[in-house]
Amino acid sequence: MAADFFTVEVWTGRGLRRFVVLFFIELSTRKVEIAGVADSVNGQWMRQMGRNLTYADDGILEGKRYLIHDRDPLFTTEFLAMLADCGVQSVKLPPRSPNLNAYAERFVRSIKESCLDRMIWFGEASLSKGITEFMAHYHRERNHQGLNNLLIMPNETSGNAGGVRCRTRLGGMLNYYYRQAA
Repeated sequence: MAADFFTVEVWTGRGLRRFVVLFFIELSTRKVEIAGVADSVNGQWMRQMGRNLTYADDGILEGKRYLIHDRDPLFTTEFLAMLADCGVQSVKLPPRSPNLNAYAERFVRSIKESCLDRMIWFGEASLSKGITEFMAHYHRERNHQGLNNLLIMPNETSGNAGGVRCRTRLGGMLNYYYRQAA
């Protein structure tokens, strides 16, 4: 797994505020989980995120061995200790080396270019709704080059007998077809 933060400017009743989004991406499948959205991030918030991530039944990091992350001070020692107690080893990247967390950085670029930079957000609720809608698109509708243009989570109710819905552009038109799942 890899983790990172990105920020979004949001209009609120108190003016323009910067919200921080914490996300985790599974490197083998490119599946992304948004862990939290907050306008003020501190050690207490990260402690709660650590509890949510390592929850025994449905924590995102359940069964994972490594977590790649940058040197952001928000990854507190208490947060990293909580992960270590669950068997997840922290892999801290060297300073000024975003290329070493390329999948996470590419996801940030995708969500910002495709969604967040194209809208004016009014309040945390609209931001959360926009992120949720983009995540559904990212997992179920957007094919990924690194996965042979397959979908991360194909729609199982499409009745395509185990195939994966893919899309291509031919002459400016978007065409959908089904490919047998590998």
